[in-house]
Amino acid sequence: MLQIPNVRLNSGHLMPQLGLGVYAPGQQDEVGQSVREALDLGIRLIDAASIYGNELEVGQAISSTSVAREELFITSKVWMDDMGYDSTMRAFEKSLKDLSLEYIDLYLIHWPKEDKRKETWKALESLHEQGVSKSIGVSNYYQKNLSELLNYAHICPAVNQIELSPFCYLPDELTFCQAQGIQVEGYAPVVRGLKKEHPVLVEIARKWSKTTYQILIRWNIEMGAVTIPKSIHRDRMIENATVFDFALDADDLTRLAALYDNTRVAWDPRDF
Repeated sequence: MLQIPNVRLNSGHLMPQLGLGVYAPGQQDEVGQSVREALDLGIRLIDAASIYGNELEVGQAISSTSVAREELFITSKVWMDDMGYDSTMRAFEKSLKDLSLEYIDLYLIHWPKEDKRKETWKALESLHEQGVSKSIGVSNYYQKNLSELLNYAHICPAVNQIELSPFCYLPDELTFCQAQGIQVEGYAPVVRGLKKEHPVLVEIARKWSKTTYQILIRWNIEMGAVTIPKSIHRDRMIENATVFDFALDADDLTRLAALYDNTRVAWDPRDF
């Protein structure tokens, strides 16, 4: 059974520092099985979203396991087309039903769509106050949009989920979140394999007898982030989670910090 440490959010709830992302275009048939495999291995954080189109499969997989609900940490997100107070409330209810849950551990605004950010956050605050979303937060928010939100929010976001790898690392964004007590959660930590043969990664991986993917995931951990590598393969899930038995040293971190080239697999939040 994998042993994964927790972080404590500003909402008071514990969140596993590593989980499973279920964004899987073209692999929807395998999503349910991957969630079952992850839960069997000891992974307890499952990162879902309405736009992924597989919350029914995720919910069925959760329902089929014997893992106690209080051990799980399930995330969902409201998509841009559903933003606005009433439509967010409806989207949440649909996700809750599809996931076969009585509450969601973390509900996020998926992207900071320009015209409905405030009403959407107010909906998330209502969901939190009702107890059906234990923690609330945002995704793909950088300082500009976070500062705007903090001006009208009654509840500080517990989490900001952003794309995070050495190749799109903006230190000021992490520092800003940390100063506000917002937990950073990094997605696409292995950059969908685009950098797996990068010579710096290869050298550091050889030094620690790890894979380049493990180096990238461990780097997220070193940054203090929660991370959600995606895989539908049991062996890869084990590999991705076997990153708590070593630590990158100062030289590694210096070399990795120099790799920024703005390589991304998703949109750049600075465009919002």
